[in-house]
Amino acid sequence: MMASPNGPSVGLFVTCLVDAMRPQIGFAALRLLEEAGCRVEVPPQQTCCGQPAFNSGDDADAAALARQAIAAFEPYDHVVLPSGSCAGSIRHGYPELLANDRAWAARAARFAAKTHEIMSFLVDVLGFVPEGRRLDASATYHDSCAGLRELGLAAQPRRLLAAVDGLALRPLDGHDVCCGFGGTFCVKYPAISDRIVEEKAEAIERSGAELLLAGDLGCLMNMAGKLHRRGSAVRCYHTIEVVAGMADGPAIGEEG
Repeated sequence: MMASPNGPSVGLFVTCLVDAMRPQIGFAALRLLEEAGCRVEVPPQQTCCGQPAFNSGDDADAAALARQAIAAFEPYDHVVLPSGSCAGSIRHGYPELLANDRAWAARAARFAAKTHEIMSFLVDVLGFVPEGRRLDASATYHDSCAGLRELGLAAQPRRLLAAVDGLALRPLDGHDVCCGFGGTFCVKYPAISDRIVEEKAEAIERSGAELLLAGDLGCLMNMAGKLHRRGSAVRCYHTIEVVAGMADGPAIGEEG
């Protein structure tokens, strides 16, 4: 099914990292949402969701960004992001940030309720299963912290990947353990972050998989960087790149 004039309207929240570092993930999201029958728009007013400010205790700037996002995306039936961390920040952070703002509290609650991570939206809301996908490769999957713990994102990516012919999923030791990125954590505590991602890279290599997949670009960039520094041949992709049939080009960290 392709985009339908009667399908749900979706505002695609691209996210900062995707826009700046890996636009292909945004195009993969667009392709999948339209294939699932949605009418998709990308509001040009969108900026950062405010997560870095919120996590750093800068509630004033985070709230300002929240209001901007709400105003930009209110016309749509759903708001969809290719990031569990950004989606989780909106769903849980916006109602908290604006709880005492009489003009915005109810709007924030409604906005949070219609915000979804893309793999959850495709599976849980639309019941979408891709067809005609093939990728002859072995892959392992890392469950990013925010998607797993804030949004319950675990079965959905695996269900989508199971529909890709030729793709063999291999288990990953510590698949649900943090990769060490943690947004601002890797900047505040670089030595600890590096040790965590070192252990993650070792587990990825032990899996014997050719590809590493996950649902958050920040985590993927962190793991891809460590794998590259170790001289590993493992290539990293956002899960929706594979599901959209767009994993035939440079992997994360290989661009340019």
